[in-house]
Order: sequence, then C-alpha cells, then structure tokens
Amino acid sequence: MMAVFVLIHGGGSTAWDWHLVKPLLEASGHGVIAVDLPIEDAGAGLEDYTRAVTAAVGDAQNTIVVGHSLGGFTAPLACHALRSDGLVYLSAMIPMPGETFGDWWTNTGHDRESIPEEAFFNLVPEDLAQQAIGKERDQQGAWMSAPWPGRHPHVPTLAILCRDDLFFPPSFMRRQVRDRLGIEPVEIPGGHYASLSHPEAVAAALNEFAKEINVGR
Repeated sequence: MMAVFVLIHGGGSTAWDWHLVKPLLEASGHGVIAVDLPIEDAGAGLEDYTRAVTAAVGDAQNTIVVGHSLGGFTAPLACHALRSDGLVYLSAMIPMPGETFGDWWTNTGHDRESIPEEAFFNLVPEDLAQQAIGKERDQQGAWMSAPWPGRHPHVPTLAILCRDDLFFPPSFMRRQVRDRLGIEPVEIPGGHYASLSHPEAVAAALNEFAKEINVGR
C-alpha cells in the first residue's frame, strides 16, 4: 500500500522547498501533498496551520506527515488531526507539551550552540539557494509566544538528522531526538535544507519509513 506524504515547510518558507523531493516520492508510487502554511498572517495560530494542512489533504488516506525545521510545531498537530499512519521530523524542532517557541531554544540547549551566520543553505547549489531566498516569506504569529497545545501522537515516528546541518548540528539533534522522542535518528547527508541539497537522500529515508509502516500495518 502506497503512502500519501504530507510535506510541511519550515519558518518563512513555502511548499516550493519540497519540489525536488516530490517527484522522487511520486516515482516510487506515493502521493505527495506539499502545503503552504498561512505564516504571513499574524493572527493565524497553529490551529489555522493545521486546518490549512487538513484542507489540502482532503479525504486522502494512509498519510505520513513530514515537518521540516519550524514545521515540527505543526506536523504533530496535523498528524493527529489526519489520523495519519506516521510522523517524520526532518531537521525539525521537536516541541514538548506546553513549551513555547521561545522556550524551545533554551530548553533544548540550542542557545549554547555555535551557529555560523550562513547556516541555512550550506551545500545547497547557489542557484537553488538564491531561488529559496527569493521565495522567503515573513514569518508571523502570536502563537510563537504561547504554549504548544499538542502532544506527540502514538504513531510510528521517524527523526531524520542531516549530518552537515550547521543550524541544528548533529550532536544537538541526536540529543534532542533521544531526549524528546526516545528514539535514534536516521542520519543522512545534507545541510539544514537537505530537501534542496540532497533530495535523493531525503526521499530514500521517507521511502524506507513508508515500507516499515506498511510491513507493520
């Protein structure tokens, strides 16, 4: 049984971030829905983000929700709302119930990491990086100072760590994944935007996860 991957972008981004991963997943027979969240609306909360996802998905079944970076705050909520078969954190923030966006940085110890200025697009080809920068949107939202209203759904969960990530360094991500999910991350090559620098590796990890879910179904 093929999956329908629901792809959620990170802060200030768009569904375009997934345009290289999407055809690779489709070539394996999966459905793919990449969603644009209403991030420029200062009044939009996570419940509005979740509604945008469920509206885009419609009545599709066998969904696996994938959240990148800040998308980790939305992905578990969408996963729960869709009654999805699985959840994936790709170089993503993993919030805890009641934790604010601001508190996440200190609670996880990210504020103690040394992050270089050009951390987002390392290893992304220059033309793609410039396109991504040109598509950036102004991330808004009072929700970022409010407690996270969700919990981690009881579904198969995968965390993908990118070994060349300068923004969420591997040692930091391993610790966050182990502490917050109690699992070991799958490690792939690529920087923070592995969907642009190493789309084949991202698609391969997602394909493998879908197979594992199908076997366990």
